[in-house]
Amino acid sequence: MSDVRKLQAEICARFGATISPPEPRGKVGIAQNVRLGAWPLNGLRHPPEGDTTGWYLWAGEGESGPEPDFFEPLHVEHLEQRCPAVLPYLALPPGWRFLIAPDHEDVWEDPRLLDV
Repeated sequence: MSDVRKLQAEICARFGATISPPEPRGKVGIAQNVRLGAWPLNGLRHPPEGDTTGWYLWAGEGESGPEPDFFEPLHVEHLEQRCPAVLPYLALPPGWRFLIAPDHEDVWEDPRLLDV
């Protein structure tokens, strides 16, 4: 098992979530402000559709920006270069969220995300 898969399994077990890792070629919606060193990092997962994983990732306090194209598609496999800190959380199933920063971790289930 790869190190990332092991961390994903540990996080899911710690929070009592079913393990649901995305495919490496699956797409996330990622804000342009997500990059190395950007904090806090937020993620939420809707049910997957088509080739998407359901994940939306952004940095900062708000959920979206004023631009209509705030989120852009990115394959999961490219997150290692762009934002590796989120990788351990991506096996959380649809209906889960996280907010992380140095020395801070908040992970919770949000059933409203399943109402699409």
